Amino acid sequence: MRGDGVELAVRDEGDGQPVLLLHGFPDSSYLWRHQIEALTQAGMRCVAPDLRGRGESERPEAVEAYAVRHSIADAVAILDQLEIERAHVVGHDFGALVAWLLATVHPHRVDRLVVMSVGHPSTFTRRSMRQREASWYQLLFQFEGLAEELLRRDDWRLFREWLRDDGDTDRYIEELSQPGALTAGLNWYRANLHPKRELEPRPPLPPIQADTLGVWSSRDHYLTEDRMTASGEFVADTWRYERIEDASHWMQIDQPQRVNELLLGFL
Repeated sequence: MRGDGVELAVRDEGDGQPVLLLHGFPDSSYLWRHQIEALTQAGMRCVAPDLRGRGESERPEAVEAYAVRHSIADAVAILDQLEIERAHVVGHDFGALVAWLLATVHPHRVDRLVVMSVGHPSTFTRRSMRQREASWYQLLFQFEGLAEELLRRDDWRLFREWLRDDGDTDRYIEELSQPGALTAGLNWYRANLHPKRELEPRPPLPPIQADTLGVWSSRDHYLTEDRMTASGEFVADTWRYERIEDASHWMQIDQPQRVNELLLGFL
């Protein structure tokens, strides 16, 4: 499927109310396998793309190609091509950032919004020292070439330690071992989370006009809970927060039944 200048692999399964599922790094649409099964069985249509640079989607070479605005345009292009005027949107990790901004820029395309792990972009300006410490890897990822070499060295030792054996580690390594795949994944951080962006003025964003569910997991080593709980300040409609216990950053894999219950109950 054609996105904003790139070819995207998209899973489109089921019928009924459409739900757009947006993953983060180092995932692909495979992350949502348990949720797709539950949602389609409940009579919903799941649209789950591999975001640019990930999975089977095209990997543009330029760092700028991974700026989040392009992924917002990708999402709109997918909805347009599938003739979906309005959809529920569920995002995790970088996909949550895309989901927040999609609901901000194109509120008429988003019915209900579910954001997992990553809080509203306006909370980025309030990062605590604890959050900065948890985000150490974002600085490492800025070093082009060096980061790739360090992550791959000794059978991906640092990468495995960073993940703490959570998520789909072996699958990630298999996918990221493909030519250009690791650099494409790291370019998401280089395009959107370079330290220089903290010095740039951030214009205020309009409040989210969709009913919104924020979900955070108790063993998330990368994002702190306070950024999610504070996100309600930026939602004009109904805001709901849920914490999932005994789950890593990849709550969809660790606690699929609980995640599915929340999604079905909210959507």
